[in-house]
Amino acid sequence: MSDPIGARAWRRSPVLSVRVRILAAILLVTAAGLAIAGTTAYAVQRERTLSEIDSVLTDTVDDVRIVAADSPATDLRGVLRAVIAGVRPATNESTLAVIDGVAALEPRAVDFRLVDDALVQRSEAETAADDVVLGTGTASGRLLRYVFVPVSVDGDPAQGTFIAAFDLNAELKSVSDASRTYLLVGLVTLIVVGLVGWVVAGRLLRPIRALREAAARITASDVSERIPVVGHDDVSALTSTVNDMLDRLQGALTGQRRLLDDVGHELKTPITIVRGHLELMNPASTADVVATRDLAIDELDRMGGLVRDISALAQVERSALANRGPTDIPALVERVRLKAAALSAHRWVISATADVVVPVDADKLTQALLQLAANAVSHGAPTGVIELGSALTTDVAGRPRLQLWVSDHGPGISDDLLPRVFDRFQRGTRGRGPAGSGLGLAIVAAIAAGHHGVAVVSTTPGGGATFTIDLPIDATASPDPKDIRS
Repeated sequence: MSDPIGARAWRRSPVLSVRVRILAAILLVTAAGLAIAGTTAYAVQRERTLSEIDSVLTDTVDDVRIVAADSPATDLRGVLRAVIAGVRPATNESTLAVIDGVAALEPRAVDFRLVDDALVQRSEAETAADDVVLGTGTASGRLLRYVFVPVSVDGDPAQGTFIAAFDLNAELKSVSDASRTYLLVGLVTLIVVGLVGWVVAGRLLRPIRALREAAARITASDVSERIPVVGHDDVSALTSTVNDMLDRLQGALTGQRRLLDDVGHELKTPITIVRGHLELMNPASTADVVATRDLAIDELDRMGGLVRDISALAQVERSALANRGPTDIPALVERVRLKAAALSAHRWVISATADVVVPVDADKLTQALLQLAANAVSHGAPTGVIELGSALTTDVAGRPRLQLWVSDHGPGISDDLLPRVFDRFQRGTRGRGPAGSGLGLAIVAAIAAGHHGVAVVSTTPGGGATFTIDLPIDATASPDPKDIRS
């Protein structure tokens, strides 16, 4: 048999378990969420810090102008000295006074120094138009956020610039440290989520793994394996459904094997009889040919009846509740009595009636009761009374049940046959009617089982047999015990 290219490629491709896929999806979503949250928090905090630095530098411009205006000095150096003394740098901030392109004055105690030729030249170039400049640049190996404030004094030709700058790396260090901490916490969170997700996914998927393993172990000869049901979630519901499916499959396979065994046994005898008589038949004797033909036709008719009963039993087992609906039990029993009256000259009576409407398959129950009636005609007394009836009872738990029965007053059933009377191909002592296939009572039992009930047999008081179909009924059927009459 050729192997499709797609099938070969599928077998060669690596297979990832559902557990790994679920865990990978959880980790991917978690990592993406953590990354988005961390990036957003870092960007917001960094922008807030930069905004605060710009606010301080902007206030510094106003402070420089106020101090310069209030200074009593009449020369530029004196004014800048007053500004350097009056505008004290904050943490991670430094100041510098430049006169005519040369670094002239700086505070004594600062976190870092601004004396840098490149920064001085930049201040001279950017303040050439006598404008305040706010910008970002590097000096002495540091990334700075600075403000250049031009300063001049009437009567002094020198040009001065006051520089205030923050070390951005130092200012943003707390934000960077928080981001690194967040990254470490995020990694730990991913590890914890991964471990928890692996365990939880494993526990949730355990029934599915058990299902796969059980399916691998199940063969056509052994379907007895079942999967333990744990929990009350969707997976446990799936497990219960699969177990129910295995129950049905086991029942079907068991019934199929039993049916094949029984059919093989039942057909072997008529085939042997027909073959034996054909082999011994004298073709020259017309009487022998006619007798052999009649015998063969009789055996073939018996086999035809057997096949019909097998088909009827299979149909009942497949669709016992196909037309289940509210049914008036007294009307159903009366219809059965009228139909059964055509089977024989017996007196057909209804001994008890339960006035109740219950959800059953009326056609199948009619079939079962007529089968019991035909059985009573074949194996009961040749004349007399055959009783039909119905009654409401309760089980040991107090739940309502419906009983339907057919009673005859014939020879009854032997004690050794009672436990096996509803088995397939089980025949009792031959009665007055034609020999059956042995499937009639099995059909009755299948119809009862289709209604979640049972079929039982007991001895009729005074002699005979009573066959009863005992069914559970819905509490909403509203039976009224006062309506039971006999």
